[in-house]
Amino acid sequence: MSPVSEEVEAGNAPSAPQESESAGEDETKKWNGEWCPREASHASGVAELDLVAGLGATQGPSEKEQGEPPLLQGHPETAEPPEGGWGWVVMLASMWCNGTVFGIQNSCGILFKSLLTEFGDPEDEQLRFRTALVNSLSMGMIFFCSPIVSVFTNIFGCRKVAVVGAAVAFVGLLSSSFVRSLGPLYFTYGILLGCGCSFSYQPSLVILGHYFKKRLGLVNGIVTAGSSLFTITLPFLLDELVSSVGLYWTFRILCIFLFILFLAGFTYKPVMPNTKQSEKGKKFKLPPAKEMCNFYIFKILSYRIWALGIPAALFGYFIPYVHLLTHVKERIGEHVPDVTLLLCLGITSGIGRLVFGRIADYIPGAKKVYLQVISFFLIGLMSMMIPLCKSFEALIVVCLIMGLFDGCFICIMAPIAFELVGAHHVSEAIGFLLGLMSIPMTVGPPIAGKLRDLLGTYDVAFYLAGVPPIIGGAILCAIPWVHEKRKHKEQATPVNGETTEKMLEIIPSPVSDSYEKPSKESETVI
Repeated sequence: MSPVSEEVEAGNAPSAPQESESAGEDETKKWNGEWCPREASHASGVAELDLVAGLGATQGPSEKEQGEPPLLQGHPETAEPPEGGWGWVVMLASMWCNGTVFGIQNSCGILFKSLLTEFGDPEDEQLRFRTALVNSLSMGMIFFCSPIVSVFTNIFGCRKVAVVGAAVAFVGLLSSSFVRSLGPLYFTYGILLGCGCSFSYQPSLVILGHYFKKRLGLVNGIVTAGSSLFTITLPFLLDELVSSVGLYWTFRILCIFLFILFLAGFTYKPVMPNTKQSEKGKKFKLPPAKEMCNFYIFKILSYRIWALGIPAALFGYFIPYVHLLTHVKERIGEHVPDVTLLLCLGITSGIGRLVFGRIADYIPGAKKVYLQVISFFLIGLMSMMIPLCKSFEALIVVCLIMGLFDGCFICIMAPIAFELVGAHHVSEAIGFLLGLMSIPMTVGPPIAGKLRDLLGTYDVAFYLAGVPPIIGGAILCAIPWVHEKRKHKEQATPVNGETTEKMLEIIPSPVSDSYEKPSKESETVI
């Protein structure tokens, strides 16, 4: 932040800086009582709050009066992340969660073929559509429940939500192993397993901020790479299990992964307990609905564009994961090792998360969105290339490129959310976005299966699957311009008919009771 270059008119100096300090503490306590990775020190935070309160007399309505929540500053009770220690155990638990949840979901192509064989004729057109809906429903519920998971995490904490979620997922998958018809699988595998995975997944990302700050990028890279690692190895295990012990025992063996996930949730010990629940002698009360459901982020135009473009691009995103293996069997033959394609997707996706995550650190502001634009363009193009591949080797090249930019799209979602809405609204921004993503990811694969049933081939389905990513990428191109325009508008605030640029920097010394007009030297940004 930079020094204040705004002129303060005579007679408008603040008279009660202490009230600003107490107000800042109250606002900080309201914010979940947990550590905020972007908070400044208490001394500088109080000084900034006092100064902003004093300038409010000449700046017109404050952010709070305009309906926007105030910027939270440091708090003396805020705990600093330990940067290691027990945090490494938490990191491993989070990596196991990411690997288990998305390893199972991304390997659904193998389970899809097994379900077709188990419940009827693989050539049955209606069966293909209904079976694809089971897999896509499970993946869609992970994202659909994300806004609800954000609310529960804020109220009950990461540990309780993650443990309960793993237990629900365990019950859903175990009960699926005793089902002998396709109908109940919509509930046991699609809803129970999907919801349980959602309640386990989101806390595994939130808890990392309690233990790491300086190494948070490295830790997130390792954790998200866990899903790529499981996507690489799990298809081989599932293929062997299905052929040796059958589909139902494969489900029961996968329950071991979810039981370990249940135990891993107990490692999510919060560094800073929730002050609302830790106060003795007070009964637990749910926070007001206005605090639980904060829709402030939808007032930001750049976020609205982002929340429109991402779901639009994902209508065809999940189709290759569900139908690619079946397409390979039909187009090339039964003799090819089709599981190798999932291996290629997993390897390059992990590489993409590490490489593009590092590249994004060097791209300023909302221009990081251009990485997602490039990713969606190439993912859409590769989807259209799948029907044109006449050899297995060509499909391997397509999957390598698709996986690489799939990792790019995923790893920079959080940095972009931070740039668009600020540090204190990242949780809501990601939660609502994942909820919106659930709709296209759920309906896409069944539509592709229906097209195959009508036309007898997957060619048209893959051609159409490449169109939404290109359209979504084109929509995202407007975000950097809109976001930059908003930043300039916020910096330029009208004061008595004039436009003054306001720039804040950490103030090294306490603010005095009397404010003097800054000199030319103090107006220079260092």
